Amino acid sequence: MSGQTATPPDQAYVKVCELAELEVDAPRAEDVDGVPVALVRDRADRVHALHDMCSHANVPLSEGEVLDGEIECWLHGSTFALDTGKPSCLPAVEPVPVYPVKIEDGAVYVAVNQEN
Repeated sequence: MSGQTATPPDQAYVKVCELAELEVDAPRAEDVDGVPVALVRDRADRVHALHDMCSHANVPLSEGEVLDGEIECWLHGSTFALDTGKPSCLPAVEPVPVYPVKIEDGAVYVAVNQEN
């Protein structure tokens, strides 16, 4: 199983956690090579990795709720698509970066060293 973003061969993946540690639709904050990342396991067992800061208010998205493929910022209610990082409602207008994810042998790996 792999993430939603195509990854160049020179991409460096970092092991973040075990898939079994992630609850469905429950965001989890992680630090990946110094980058704040929000991980979300969806109902299809795909794992999404987004930059863990709302593009509008600079608060952690991992403290928000997940519903219907989106994560909501708890402060002002902006929602972001898990697969693209694009906001779907105001006040946010800028997307948040998304990072490639791969799952191997039950472990979740994320690559944050790409241009977003």
